[in-house]
Amino acid sequence: MSTEKKNYALPIAMMFALFFMIAFVTGLPSPMGVIVAKQFKATNFESQLGFFANFIAYAFMGIPAGIMLKKVGYKKTALTAIFVGFVGVGIQFLSGNLGSFSVYLAGAFVSGFSMCMLNTVVNPMLNTLGGGGNKGNQLIQFGGSLNSIGATITPMLVGYLMGEEAGRTIEKANPALFLAMGIFALAFIVLLFVSMPEPHMENSNIKKEKETHSPLSFRHFILGAIAIFVYVGVEVGIPSTANLFMTTAAEKGGLNIDATIAGTVVGTYWFLMLIGRLAGGSVGAKISSKAMITFSALLGILFLVIAILSSVDTKVYMPVFQSNFSFGLAQVPISIMFIVLCGICTSVMWGGIFNLAVEGLGKYTAAASGIFMVMVCGGGIIPLLQGFVADKTTYISSYWVIFIGMTYILFYALIGSKNVNKDIVVN
Repeated sequence: MSTEKKNYALPIAMMFALFFMIAFVTGLPSPMGVIVAKQFKATNFESQLGFFANFIAYAFMGIPAGIMLKKVGYKKTALTAIFVGFVGVGIQFLSGNLGSFSVYLAGAFVSGFSMCMLNTVVNPMLNTLGGGGNKGNQLIQFGGSLNSIGATITPMLVGYLMGEEAGRTIEKANPALFLAMGIFALAFIVLLFVSMPEPHMENSNIKKEKETHSPLSFRHFILGAIAIFVYVGVEVGIPSTANLFMTTAAEKGGLNIDATIAGTVVGTYWFLMLIGRLAGGSVGAKISSKAMITFSALLGILFLVIAILSSVDTKVYMPVFQSNFSFGLAQVPISIMFIVLCGICTSVMWGGIFNLAVEGLGKYTAAASGIFMVMVCGGGIIPLLQGFVADKTTYISSYWVIFIGMTYILFYALIGSKNVNKDIVVN
């Protein structure tokens, strides 16, 4: 067993790097939205199309990625995903040289295919490399923490690179794009020469029985899939719109805050998600998913109402996680502070919703996971809707969209998560 651990140390490190990359690349549309809004004179709706392109790819690739994993295994699926990710980020780099908004969106879309495949691979792969059980779960938790770190760094790094408003172009983000391509290239080379266990590959000689039911036969799963769709949109929409809100000129209803400060504020949202995930993991064995989501949704609703109703003229000094990895104070409207605090609330929702939605599904759980991956496309659709509302009203008013999303998540925790289809055989 010790030999296997030694042999798998390098691929485990690469999986950690890919966990980081999933968040890093997925987070790019937030600061990039600020850039394209300036460079291409995009509306708030159009500036969110990067997220839409990235996440709508999940709707196309979620189930095929799961099938691919079963057919060709971890290694080939991961190598394909890494290659596609390299190409997607490369296209975004080319969009800066070409000065094309359409090319940027194409890059975000291709990157979305990669992120979907990687999400399908990295969790079960780390669990397998750890030998399952507590060790496998521990590796996944470490990977999730690196995912949060990647999400924290992205807006801070690109915000730092952006500089003054007058000079905001995609070329300013090139160092971040080069970093992403470099990690992808390194991960591809390492995995190419490492052998991996492949326990999830299908045996074509085994005859499969036709199922009479599916995950969609369960009401609580259907409502849970909708909750995942809503949750990912809420998680992404909160910081993305906040970034636009802070960096847009005052005459457009924005706050005209320096991009570097805005990046650190948004980075703090993701940092709070990291803290929340660590805290949630530490108490997860003692507190039910239902109780955890109910509390976090109620707290999130409270924060959102205070943020929406507060005057943007009321300023507070907020401790932020800065680009030099230290804490400092930044003066921001009190509404921004409460928006950022929502990171604590969203941190535990994915795992909690997943647990409630697959409770009692038995043999249908694997198929449910593929459907969940499709529903991640909510991360592109809800921010787009929020951007549309911001165009028609104001940035702060657009957070009523997030309020409605939080309310649905609360409904799911309290009512929708109950399994009313216990008569279906799941063994």
